[in-house]
Amino acid sequence: MGGLMSVTPDPAPPHIRTFHPRRGRMGARHADALDTAWPRYGLTVADDDDTAIRPAELFGRTAPVVLEIGFGMGDATAQMAAADPGRDYLAIEVHTPGVANLLALVAERGLGNVRVARGDALVLLGRLAPDSLDAVHVFFPDPWPKARHHKRRLVQEAHLAAIAGRLRPGGTLHCATDWPHYAEAMRAALDAQPLLRGGVVPRPAARPVTKFERRGVAAGRPITDLVYHRTGTTDAAD
Repeated sequence: MGGLMSVTPDPAPPHIRTFHPRRGRMGARHADALDTAWPRYGLTVADDDDTAIRPAELFGRTAPVVLEIGFGMGDATAQMAAADPGRDYLAIEVHTPGVANLLALVAERGLGNVRVARGDALVLLGRLAPDSLDAVHVFFPDPWPKARHHKRRLVQEAHLAAIAGRLRPGGTLHCATDWPHYAEAMRAALDAQPLLRGGVVPRPAARPVTKFERRGVAAGRPITDLVYHRTGTTDAAD
């Protein structure tokens, strides 16, 4: 896949995974998407690959880039990208059925501003240049509700420096969750990151309602959106 060059990588990400691989069945449509759309739209993110990802070459143009972490089945990603053709969407997921579904949506709708990555988002972040992203979306990540699993959560202080550092000054980190305790932990970690300023906001109209959000609402859980912006320096004020 285009858009790669050799660089000195960031320190290796922690061995603790922020995701739990799940199996899923794929029908003919998904299998066909992996065969036909992957060569054009797909990107493998391997743990042992230390080459940089250059979005301008990956997408074939220079445009603001949105990193979508953990897109599930990809319906919301496809909807946002279709409504936002001026930005490029680099979407990463670990579950093959979701990857295949988004590939199918991208091919069917001709979404040239989407690339579908499969692998660990923390590894991907290490291969992107500082200040290279216009926005990062983390919508309904695995809450890892048991206390002994909290170390596996994606949105925590240990990972936020890498995320914030890839945002351009003024860039946006938008997180959403339907787990109140995770929302509290997210806010505490985000508030503690010196490169970020923001807080809880009403659901932005541009964020589609996702399958996980509907499940949370059906279970009676409140939805929390947190939007933070990258400051210019670690000492920058609001």
